[in-house]
Amino acid sequence: MVTLDGKPASAEDLLPLALINLGHFTSMRVDADGTIRGLSLHMERLVRDCKAVWGADLDTERVRDYVRQGLEGQTRPCTVRVTIYDPKVDMGHPADADQPRIMVSVRSAGVMPPEPLRAMSVPYERDLPEVKHVGLFGALHARRAAQLNGFGDALFVGRDGLVSEGGTWNVGFVDGEGTVVWPQAPVLPGVTMALLQQHAEHRITTVTLEQAKGMAAAFATNTSIGVRSLAAIDDTELPVEHPVLSQLRDTYLSIPGEAL
Repeated sequence: MVTLDGKPASAEDLLPLALINLGHFTSMRVDADGTIRGLSLHMERLVRDCKAVWGADLDTERVRDYVRQGLEGQTRPCTVRVTIYDPKVDMGHPADADQPRIMVSVRSAGVMPPEPLRAMSVPYERDLPEVKHVGLFGALHARRAAQLNGFGDALFVGRDGLVSEGGTWNVGFVDGEGTVVWPQAPVLPGVTMALLQQHAEHRITTVTLEQAKGMAAAFATNTSIGVRSLAAIDDTELPVEHPVLSQLRDTYLSIPGEAL
């Protein structure tokens, strides 16, 4: 069931989101014990993005209430998505939309981490990359192109030749000295990435595509996948097992979840 402000959402409620596609969201993995790793960071993201997209404040206690309601009777672990949008938005006058509402949807969670990922580099830069917005056409178009070429997903490379992020994930690397490297580029500040940066030594620096291919290992991160090895970037094979990757997975899983 999909709810809007705690009530079942109708087709009429969802139509503006489907046709106009203006809004923002966050997705959170709910573990078997009902806790969410990085919950506070997810709430901070929703508040920050609500101000950026709608110029409005967001009551996170209401968000928590609606998420708790949406999780009732759901099998865990699962993934809950909170989308903030205004059903009254009009394509001709989007500035008139200033009453964002809270949509909650729940889906099953996959195995974490999933199998190693083969990524194809794609020239692409997301609109307003610092916001987790619902405008996914460009990212999904790049993902489709990668999959049509036999890869699992796309790795974005900006006009400056620098690696930024993946289709719906942050990318990190392990250099020859065993240091975790995060690309310095306009990217979505992912919650999983932020948690790892809080708990593991790292450095942030620009990474060209050629440098990325020369790393000792590479990985993708988001709430749904945790730390996922990259098996290849384009035609360059990468090791899917590395001591630092194992450490990162253990570190991430050791971070306690927060109760709703």
